[in-house]
Amino acid sequence: MEMSHIIGYVLAVFVGITLGLIGSGGSILSVPILVYIMNVEPILATAYSLFVVGTTALIGGIQKAKQKLVDFRKVVLFGIPTVVSVFVARKYLVPRIPEVIFSTENFTFHKSVLIMVFFAIVMIAASVSMIKPLKGIIPSKSDKLNYYKIGVQGIFIGLVVGLVGAGGGFLIIPALIFMTKTPMKMAIGTSLFIVSAQSLFGFMGDIHANQIIDWKLLILFTFLSIIGIFIGNFISKRVNGENLKSSFGWFVLVMGIYIIIKELFLS
Repeated sequence: MEMSHIIGYVLAVFVGITLGLIGSGGSILSVPILVYIMNVEPILATAYSLFVVGTTALIGGIQKAKQKLVDFRKVVLFGIPTVVSVFVARKYLVPRIPEVIFSTENFTFHKSVLIMVFFAIVMIAASVSMIKPLKGIIPSKSDKLNYYKIGVQGIFIGLVVGLVGAGGGFLIIPALIFMTKTPMKMAIGTSLFIVSAQSLFGFMGDIHANQIIDWKLLILFTFLSIIGIFIGNFISKRVNGENLKSSFGWFVLVMGIYIIIKELFLS
């Protein structure tokens, strides 16, 4: 086994730890690990990320459900529009993006670069929501859920997830807190089930698109990530998750900027 793959598998544990601690961020780690350390082609890496994060989030969600920290009504409300849009994005939108976006005499902008740059932009946006403390912001006091806004938000989240292979927890958790008055710990558990559903359905879109899957790599990476989410859940009971989320947000911000610089100026 190549040393780069060994390092990648070790880092897979941290993908699960991140999901277990803050309910998001798994894909923000998994895609760069797969692309830059394990040398997986970017489009395929986004598909792998959906499977890894979807499976790991499902295990984590089951743990949270046992602790009564999942609102299944809200899983359905957010889950249906996100699942539909992420499946459509993976099955119909991503395959139709041309391999060469544009080309000049000295530069060619490939589809893989577009995906990574867009992913980096999503990372930077995610970092802002992670760095900014949610507990200091008061959600709406209305008891009535706005189904239209929830549906629109769900479709938007699903499209982002489908295009970049991100789990979308960094978008779902704030939406649950502000739009449905969900407490932070409940939002994390509920988010894990939504992330799982949309990610696994998105991966199914790639299967139908006849992607060639390295199942040995994917299963081992996922297994180690699942180990990580058990570790993350254990740690979450003993540390301040809000402080960890903020620190991880700064790391994500730096990584997002690095990816943009690497893809546009160093490749």
